[in-house]
Amino acid sequence: MPSVPSFPGSEPQIPDVRVGPIDLAPRVDEALAVQKLAFGLSEAEIGVRRQIVLRHLVAPGARAYGALTAENRLAGFVYGMPNDRSHWWSTIVEPYLRAGDLDGWLDDSFVITELHVHPAFQGHGIGRALITTITDGAREPRSILSAIDTESPARGLYRSLGYQDLARQVRFPSAAKPYAVMGAPLPLRRR
Repeated sequence: MPSVPSFPGSEPQIPDVRVGPIDLAPRVDEALAVQKLAFGLSEAEIGVRRQIVLRHLVAPGARAYGALTAENRLAGFVYGMPNDRSHWWSTIVEPYLRAGDLDGWLDDSFVITELHVHPAFQGHGIGRALITTITDGAREPRSILSAIDTESPARGLYRSLGYQDLARQVRFPSAAKPYAVMGAPLPLRRR
């Protein structure tokens, strides 16, 4: 697996983290432990998400990448798939995108379903390496994702890669906070 790339002017990189394709299904509990820490999820939310992740991973074209330490521990992960308008996520965001005449973004797009980096490894380019690596292999001409609709390091990362807000204040059932839907042409912008 390639090393996490070094970017001029960025913080020092963690030398023993490698990004590459992984079979996420057998590591789902380890991935959800990372997501729990990175995203602040409850045990109840983790139980629900476990089934969702496993269902996503068998979708046509689904792929996953991990950032693995020298000890083969998961420091971060990303997974995604070609978007399908019949998927739950698309049915929720479609009216918000249609309101701005942007629902065409749901077609021929690679959706980043989850991207999380363990807090101890954040700020070292791992999230950037994960998302650029997975989207570099996409056949679709663009990528879409959703992120909590607040100014955060994650939203800053997405903007630096070329993602722009397509819809804001998107409400998902059972989510306490509103989300933003973001889209970017592929390949993603490099520094």
